[in-house]
Amino acid sequence: MALKGFPVPTSPPTLGALLKGLRAREGWTLKEMSAKTAIPVSTLSKIEHDRLTLTYDKLQSLGQRLGLRMSELFAEDDGEAPQPVTARRSLGDVARSVRVETPNYDYYYLCTELRRKRMIPVVTKIRARSAEQFGELVRHSGEEFIYVLSGRIVVQTEFYDPVVLDTGQSIYIDSNMGHAYLAAEGCDEAEVLGVMSSSEESLMEAMLHLHEEQRQAAVPANEDGPAPRRLKAKR
Repeated sequence: MALKGFPVPTSPPTLGALLKGLRAREGWTLKEMSAKTAIPVSTLSKIEHDRLTLTYDKLQSLGQRLGLRMSELFAEDDGEAPQPVTARRSLGDVARSVRVETPNYDYYYLCTELRRKRMIPVVTKIRARSAEQFGELVRHSGEEFIYVLSGRIVVQTEFYDPVVLDTGQSIYIDSNMGHAYLAAEGCDEAEVLGVMSSSEESLMEAMLHLHEEQRQAAVPANEDGPAPRRLKAKR
């Protein structure tokens, strides 16, 4: 009996399943595969339904006719193996978020009790209104999607001209590319929903480290003005 949360062991694929998978990958009908392999349609059908098998020399001949090595003949579908169902779930709202303040943004990280997430959802309030005020463009691993909840923003990126997004509009970018989000002219503060994704399981920790670097970089620029906002977390 399979344990809850663990994948059910599966038997090795049969020759019939492998041939059927190969035919599906190539988009061939049984008749087309028959013409390519010189194996009758009825024989191929029996093999695919596991009612007949082939000897090794026949398999070699089959591979040669298809122009495939034996390893390619037995290659399974490129899709990833099914992942076990972990049943993870998290309800999030701003009141229960982890809040991080930087000179340019207020971040509200959602669903923070789930560790090692591949997606980081965050509501962000944007205050910076110029490239000079923002400072250096931000770069980090992964990709991100930004949706404007309220206000109007200017998206500056390393390789593209600035673009203005109004409420209800969105953008998807490569986060490795330098980028910055600014409040557009006439907008004192904008609010966006962002979802950042990366194959790196430590993305959340990397983002918090980046915020601290932003705060430290802003200290010299504010020496003669008000004290910078401090990084803090609030559940």
